[in-house]
Amino acid sequence: MPYIYRMNISSFDLNLLRVFDMLMREQNVSRAAERLTLTQPTVSNALARLRDQLDDPLLVRVGRRMRPTPRALALEGPIRAALQQIAQSLATGDPFEPLRSQRQLRFALTDFVEQLCMPPLLSYLQTHAPHLRIDVEHLSPNLPADALDRGQLDLVLGRFDDIPARFTRLLWRSETLRVATRQGHPHLSNGLDLNTFLKLRHLWVHGGQTRGMVDQWLAEQNLARQIIYTTPNYLQAAHLVSATDLCVVLPTRLAQQFANLLPLDLHELPFALKPFELELVYLSHRQHDPALAWLVNRIMEIKN
Repeated sequence: MPYIYRMNISSFDLNLLRVFDMLMREQNVSRAAERLTLTQPTVSNALARLRDQLDDPLLVRVGRRMRPTPRALALEGPIRAALQQIAQSLATGDPFEPLRSQRQLRFALTDFVEQLCMPPLLSYLQTHAPHLRIDVEHLSPNLPADALDRGQLDLVLGRFDDIPARFTRLLWRSETLRVATRQGHPHLSNGLDLNTFLKLRHLWVHGGQTRGMVDQWLAEQNLARQIIYTTPNYLQAAHLVSATDLCVVLPTRLAQQFANLLPLDLHELPFALKPFELELVYLSHRQHDPALAWLVNRIMEIKN
């Protein structure tokens, strides 16, 4: 029968959890000590106590770096979430002053959502929260649950399928699709029907996906289009299409923005697809963070 290690919480020094969290972030004793404003021997001693109380080396040296053990990786998310919840509980009731706040909040977005959301949001923040800092990372097709759990991200805004119950999800907007081509495209003088659509040469903005909504529908009809160029970037796609005979399927609002800037024509899809939903997602216990709650409300007000 395998040995099961059981921790007695009454004998555990909870102050060590802050050290553990910072060591996992930095994976370096000296940098962790600097960020905690402690001496290096103090942090080294705390790591030794953590190893003893958790019965695991936690961080092991590999070459010149320290690497977390599987046990440390398993503890990282829950401990960080618990520390965040404690901090937010202690801060409950403290006023959030947007004009004075210097908080840093981290988002994950696609360039499509960034183009729709950030111009109006930054314009609002410039007046109402000028010192608030927003850091944006690229959003992959799957929900970055681990990064949210670990506090590496505060919220994400995009299209998701499976969202675990520990997250709050808010419908931001529904989107449809349009086909964009350059003005005067030689094959579209009679409009765009399904036959013409299949004969066109397509550019696909993949966003890290293996197959999008359009290709899924076509496959269900035993059809396929000719994709001759792929890119992860919507802005680049619009510029390429405006200068070639390629076509691209874009979210409608984004396509309309590009058509105002570039020589593009927009066409209805020659088949019916349901709208897709963009959702704002964050850990449910973060609803007590006044800065995040304030910013979530501002994002939800952006409906253009």
